[in-house]
Amino acid sequence: MDGSLKKAPDFSLLDQNNIKRSLHDYAGHWIVLYFYPRDESLGCTAEACNFRDEYRIIAQFGAAEVIGINKGSVESHKKFAERHHLNFPILSDPGHKVTKAYGAWKLTKISRPLDMPFATRRNTYLINPQGLIAKEYIAVNPNDHASEVISDLQALQIKPPQQQRSHTKTKVKRAS
Repeated sequence: MDGSLKKAPDFSLLDQNNIKRSLHDYAGHWIVLYFYPRDESLGCTAEACNFRDEYRIIAQFGAAEVIGINKGSVESHKKFAERHHLNFPILSDPGHKVTKAYGAWKLTKISRPLDMPFATRRNTYLINPQGLIAKEYIAVNPNDHASEVISDLQALQIKPPQQQRSHTKTKVKRAS
């Protein structure tokens, strides 16, 4: 990398309560922006519930906000959020525009004839208060990812500003 942080792509999407949420609404706050494949799948539910359970701790670091995004409908996200008592917005990106802009849309192996050849990656982006991506996590393990994010939020906020300029990318090996 060239040592500079990358500007986070802007977005404006509806959440589970049909409220339009945009990146600029969170200016001045750290953002944990996570992409996940599907509401109600085991891994996606574990990841969402872990973020829910750790939300108060995450919020202590720079008034950080958690935001989930996937291709599901507003209605699907509403049911998912209500069923699991999620305390953060889940945004609907049915056209994959935001998912693609963040690099979280990938070509997949087709295991069955009717499967789609593309899917959402389980990626997370830490966005700093200036709207720059401070850290990327690629293909995360949903079971322990929230604690990893907390550690990194803490580390990023105690570093002097000149040390925060280098962008970091983490590839996480998935648990088998």
